[in-house]
Amino acid sequence: MSVNKDIFEIGREPNYDFQSSGRPEVQWSEADRLVEDLVPTHCCFCGVQCGMNLKVHNNKVIGVEARNYPHNRGSLCPKGVVAYQQVDHPDRLRYPLMRKRGKGSPLERVSWDEALDYIVKRWQQIQQQYGRDAVSIYSGSSMTNEKCYVMGKFARVGLRTRHVDYNGRLCMSSSAVAYSRAFGVDRAPLPLPDVELAKCIMVFGSNVAECFPVAMQWIWRARDRGASLIVVDPRETPLARSADIWLPVKPGTDIAVTNAMLRQIIKDGMVDEAYVQARTNGWEEVKASVETCTPEWAEQLSGIPAERIVAAARLYGRADPSLIMHARGIEHSSHGVDTCLSLVNMALARGQLGKPGGGSMMITGQGNGQGGREMGQKANQLPGYRHIDVPEERQYIADFWGIPEEELPWEGAAATEMVHLMAAGEIKSCMVVCSNLMVSLPDNHVVQQALTNLDPLIVVDFFMSETAELADVVLPGTVWCEDEGTTTNLEGRVIKINKAADPPGEARHDWKIAVELAKRLGRGKFFLYTSAYDIFEEIRQASKGGMSDYYGITWQKIEDQQGVFWPCPSLDHPGTPRLFAERFGHKDGKAKMFVIPYQPAVEEPGPEFPFRLTTGRVVYHYLSGNQTRRLGFLNAQAPEPWVEIHPQAAERLGIANEEVVRVTSPRGSIELKALVVPTIRPDTLFVPYHWGHRAAINQITSPAVEPNVKIPEYKACAARVDKLSAPEVEVRADGFKMNRTPQDTPKMFPYTIGGDQRSIR
Repeated sequence: MSVNKDIFEIGREPNYDFQSSGRPEVQWSEADRLVEDLVPTHCCFCGVQCGMNLKVHNNKVIGVEARNYPHNRGSLCPKGVVAYQQVDHPDRLRYPLMRKRGKGSPLERVSWDEALDYIVKRWQQIQQQYGRDAVSIYSGSSMTNEKCYVMGKFARVGLRTRHVDYNGRLCMSSSAVAYSRAFGVDRAPLPLPDVELAKCIMVFGSNVAECFPVAMQWIWRARDRGASLIVVDPRETPLARSADIWLPVKPGTDIAVTNAMLRQIIKDGMVDEAYVQARTNGWEEVKASVETCTPEWAEQLSGIPAERIVAAARLYGRADPSLIMHARGIEHSSHGVDTCLSLVNMALARGQLGKPGGGSMMITGQGNGQGGREMGQKANQLPGYRHIDVPEERQYIADFWGIPEEELPWEGAAATEMVHLMAAGEIKSCMVVCSNLMVSLPDNHVVQQALTNLDPLIVVDFFMSETAELADVVLPGTVWCEDEGTTTNLEGRVIKINKAADPPGEARHDWKIAVELAKRLGRGKFFLYTSAYDIFEEIRQASKGGMSDYYGITWQKIEDQQGVFWPCPSLDHPGTPRLFAERFGHKDGKAKMFVIPYQPAVEEPGPEFPFRLTTGRVVYHYLSGNQTRRLGFLNAQAPEPWVEIHPQAAERLGIANEEVVRVTSPRGSIELKALVVPTIRPDTLFVPYHWGHRAAINQITSPAVEPNVKIPEYKACAARVDKLSAPEVEVRADGFKMNRTPQDTPKMFPYTIGGDQRSIR
């Protein structure tokens, strides 16, 4: 057969069948024969935002192939490979639904006019009776920049409420504030390809191999070049198993380790004194503050042997360049901001910020977690990462939007605070956009009470989430590739999402829903958009001169350069892949260092709850699982959650592998299968969080929050695990017994240092 050269030249890779003549014959699969178009775009899931091409036939997405983009280089993870399957999924919401007969009645199909008219009528009644702030918007970050921008503007200009926030509050807000305080800029200071330049990589609280599989290639490249690797995590994750040093920290005790490591760096004379004197403020105070933070002190708090802390400090401190990568493991904490700042102290003390391959790097979780908070949908921020309480920044946005400055609302409640205002009756109605509070928020029986109190609760989503099940009105939105726009990945690289299919049924683009609501509220003149391009052009102007300056970014430049890094202040500016080579974002050009005293988790183990419970992701699911639990391959790999428990603890409690056990915290209980593994601390339990209803671990996690950013303490709470009954024997077709008890498991959880085997404290 002949080869379609146009398709072949843009990256199609057929299978070759070499015949006896030695000449290759191209063999196309039946699906390949149907492909009419390849639409270049990016994955909708994690913050890496891998480049991909979607295969389209007859306006339907029928497949995917990896795209050779700078940060993923032709790779996709298991989620990316099947992401397209949600486009025409049978569970898609295709028309508006309402409880026409009031609370407790079933959801019924209605027209868009009926749904929108009802929403606007109720909002007007509520705001007239209780004030504008009685209505709120709870938005998402797994959306394009254009949608995020419209949601923030709609709240403040359309509804004129101060209560708008987003689910990025639950993701990386700790590191965002830490970087703003330390550097004056909230962004990872270097691109992913720089990772391979590091001579030592220290990964603090991130299961990179499962949460960001494609980003692992850059760590492996660094390892191939001889880089050393330190991993700090209570679990021996796939990455930790390959590390030179693994520090199995007790959840919630990270600051003890970071302060002790900094003390050792000082003691061993590894501080870049010229750098800290020329480029930082606050060093002498920080230096004095860690004098008493000995490795032995840190061992008592963290459970990591003192000599191992010393070894890690020396391995990190002698490398140049060295890179610290960190994520939710330290950020989901009641002291998450401070833990991030303590890592920054180390990186600054070593003089690493501003070097290719050096410094510190937050690993953004959500697909558009970076861009989502730059667009003005965060409670305390306006577009361009302007602050809502800074007079000149308020004035700029008010003038740009064409409203009096005094009409621009002030800071509202954070997402985690909104729930309590709902439960107390202060917030009467909320529109939740692409967010699943019933799975993602802690102590979710309180969340259910809060959402049930709302009248109405409106949910915009493309699947019937656990939150949408409680809604009074459900509006069908669109998946990522049914519209176009931009997202900003974990590097700060602005990339382009392209449309590959039309929305199904009566589903509408999320931004169009907000625009229509604004019109019906009499505020349509502020939302005269006819396309996502119109919105992006407004973003360019709104962000001009701000911290996250997009003014010089155009859709054509994104295509030409394979993404553009902000800040990009002018059309002839190439963007800024690396930050801080010469100066930091503060007015004096210097970074700030902060004294960080040790703080324990809010809830510590005790006689009744002797374990530390921590939570996290698995490779096959994403966030609340509302998308990935519907995709056959992903759900088959991880159909239900489990609790990981060490063999020592399991033996003491008489718990067998795959036996159903009860995990209890001060807030309640959940029943899960036990996974008995030697890859977790004996005093720690781990449960993944992607499931809903009675399988949601956030039924029992701590409601404690970080005092500054209000991010919940998902990673540390007190718990116990109880044996229920003997497990049923399940025998697979191959005769394998699923409830086997692990054999030959070590009695202690070993670590190795200098050839010596010891057990952790």
